[in-house]
Amino acid sequence: QVQLVESGGGLVQPGGSLRLSCAASGSVFSIYTMGWYRQAPGKQRELVADITRGGSTNYPDSVKGRFTISRDNAKNTVYLQMNSLKHEDTAVYYCNAKYFEPSANYWGRGTKVTVSS
Repeated sequence: QVQLVESGGGLVQPGGSLRLSCAASGSVFSIYTMGWYRQAPGKQRELVADITRGGSTNYPDSVKGRFTISRDNAKNTVYLQMNSLKHEDTAVYYCNAKYFEPSANYWGRGTKVTVSS
């Protein structure tokens, strides 16, 4: 079992930056992939970024070049640096952790990001 707690969301102007944090606790040794997803009202949850234990990262085209995912293994924490924020980035951002074996999927409760002038 893994518990995930997100922080760092808030209100930011277009073009601004935010850094989200996700602290993992519990059976963190078994985590293979951690990532960020987001969900806007009326839309499906979508992948923002993820990172494997080996350091491989994945981004959709919508955020590539603007967002960067990183991790601090000593603190069991993953970060999402968001730059050049746009109105369409407004959503609740959720931290995700996956076990490779046995398969498992864990979610945080989310942190709200609002991009508005």
